[in-house]
Amino acid sequence: MSNGKVSRRFFLFSTAVMAAGCATGKGKVAGPRKISANEKLNIAGVGVGGKGTSDVEGAFDDGNNNIVALCDVDFARAGKSFTTFPKATQYKDFRIMLEKEDKNIDAVTISTPDHMHAPIAIAAMQMGKHVYVQKPLTHDIFEARRLAEVAKQYKVATQMGNQGHSGEGVRRLMEWIAAGAIGTVREAHIWTDRPIWPQGIARPAGEMQIPATLDWDLWLGTAPKRPYNKAYAPFAWRGWWDFGCGALGDMACHIMDPAYMALHLQYPTSVEAVSEGNSNESAPKWAIITYQFPARGNLPPVKLVWYDGKKQPERPAAIPADEKLGDGDNGTLFIGDKGYLSCGCYGGNPSMHPREKMNDFKRPEKSIPNSIGHYKEWIEACKGNMPPKEGFCGNFDYAGPFTEMVLLGNLAVRAGKKIEYDSKEMKVTNVPEANKYLRRHYRSGYTQYA
Repeated sequence: MSNGKVSRRFFLFSTAVMAAGCATGKGKVAGPRKISANEKLNIAGVGVGGKGTSDVEGAFDDGNNNIVALCDVDFARAGKSFTTFPKATQYKDFRIMLEKEDKNIDAVTISTPDHMHAPIAIAAMQMGKHVYVQKPLTHDIFEARRLAEVAKQYKVATQMGNQGHSGEGVRRLMEWIAAGAIGTVREAHIWTDRPIWPQGIARPAGEMQIPATLDWDLWLGTAPKRPYNKAYAPFAWRGWWDFGCGALGDMACHIMDPAYMALHLQYPTSVEAVSEGNSNESAPKWAIITYQFPARGNLPPVKLVWYDGKKQPERPAAIPADEKLGDGDNGTLFIGDKGYLSCGCYGGNPSMHPREKMNDFKRPEKSIPNSIGHYKEWIEACKGNMPPKEGFCGNFDYAGPFTEMVLLGNLAVRAGKKIEYDSKEMKVTNVPEANKYLRRHYRSGYTQYA
């Protein structure tokens, strides 16, 4: 186990890389190590409790790769991963791990709370490491742009952890919509039962004893200092703006993905939100967010509406009350000029409505190849073998703009006004004070990754 302080050498190295793009005291940062098709990747994990457990196991790929280092600020929460991979060196600080394991690591999985995704990913990519980052890709909009830029600069393989993107459902749904199953789509409604943790609440008073296994300062990372409270960690951090992105951040990179792909969306021109309980501290109890997208080639403008906190769209009169839309509590409803189509959380189980329309529906031939597997896509990309069919590897060229679009919803929630967005300039044009939500300030010790 290694748990020392970040060395001055590493701090100066990372600062210089950020400033100069590739310069270090030893010359240019080398690109990723060349890995042969039959060679095992040497993988490290950061944030290896909770969802990080399955991310590390997925990257391990039943022994086809090596797990060489594991990093978590809470060794108790990371216990399962530590037990599963006893030969992996254990760390609490990702900066120390990257410094000490530089020559041993090819790739890194990152499954921390949202506010630490970008600094860890940037540090790893600057060192020529491939990265897999859980959704949402970033905590703020500037970070989403920055990660896509850094990935391209250092020529590393990247992927966001929205597993449904690699599923069959979104592929079939895209084929159906492209074939005109419900005509031209101008509207889609997307809903979730999240949050399943407290939101719309005030900051808790007082201070609790920090668990003995947790390094609270490292857990806070880029966020401003505050006393420990179990209201934040390990579970409910998503509801606090300093750490998470609320219900939208948790689920939109899953549930919005089918619409984003099938309707060929990118950036909205305006976003408007209504909500209850939003504050400077906490995301709202519920929100309804309306995104307006411009025409795309021959495709007309599209309205996308997001509902969380158990809010759902009004059921069209033409759809019988006993027909389940999506998965019930989570799903998407596409509205075309010739009918309706719904799908589940990950694009699964697409169905036209009323469902009797499926009886005469001639499904188009499959034209979009199925994925080789969510983690395998990334692993193969790390080896330079694929790349997957464009648009179906959740790399940062895709995940960056997608996450930026999603997080504009939170910006509108926090602004409390309809915002108009200039994507080229990455700027809110009509509510200048809303631009402060595009980018947050990192705490000292992490500013070199901003």
